Amino acid sequence: MSENLDFLGQLDPDDPKQASQQIANKLRAAILTRRLAPGDKLPSQPDLASRYGVARETVKRALDLLRSERLIVSRQGSGAFVRAQTQRPVELRPHIEAAFERPHVTIDFAGFSGETLRDALAEALDKVRVGRLAPETIVVRVLISDMTVPMALPSRAETQADDPAVRERAERIARRAADGIIDQVAELGDLGLIRSTAVEVRMHRASPLFKLYILNSEEVFYGFYPVIERTVSIKGEPMAIYDLMGKDVPLFHYAVTDDDTSHGTQFVEASRQWFDSVWSTIAYRYDG
Repeated sequence: MSENLDFLGQLDPDDPKQASQQIANKLRAAILTRRLAPGDKLPSQPDLASRYGVARETVKRALDLLRSERLIVSRQGSGAFVRAQTQRPVELRPHIEAAFERPHVTIDFAGFSGETLRDALAEALDKVRVGRLAPETIVVRVLISDMTVPMALPSRAETQADDPAVRERAERIARRAADGIIDQVAELGDLGLIRSTAVEVRMHRASPLFKLYILNSEEVFYGFYPVIERTVSIKGEPMAIYDLMGKDVPLFHYAVTDDDTSHGTQFVEASRQWFDSVWSTIAYRYDG
């Protein structure tokens, strides 16, 4: 980012607004016009201070303004990023790739099947294979619903009741995604490209109503599964079911900041506590 900041313009000496306000305005315009897209890293404070010929404290005040407007989020030791406030699953991928820039990668997922995680991981792991990313360790934990037991969702729409055939279809989807995550991470360890890899999948008996991603214990992406009625093929016959729609679900982004009292920091901590509590109590091992 520091090599080309021309799109951020220069300060106007005739503008009565303070330099910090002018800098905030230019960054805000870049964010709203997508010159800085959700998930992009902002130029560093030294780079901005150098460009605009101001003290770093002036830049810091500008960033504080954008942070208060929830346009950016700061990550400990990494800098400031455009907030991915209502990201869609496809936009989760650059954040997962950014997580893989760390030497030690941890990813926790809770939800229905983990299909989005599997696909996003595939792209990051491809970059590990060709040497563009080189983490030392990867630890992935996946927490999914056990579709072999009665569930409120998905269900047969006609009766609004649990149906073993409907659950069997859902189980196939969930197992395919879980096995894919296990296999593709383990392969990198087997090839010796990663010093240590670990993937563990656990199950529980609650219906999945939301999806949750925790990246490196510092970022959380959270979204709700809408319940929709749709017709699917089960054992060759059309059946109307109440299903959980995970594709293109808006995800809300929260990240740890230097402020322990910030909304993002508290949400990440609460998410970690929730995940660990379910993982260590009612969840049990997945036998793929």
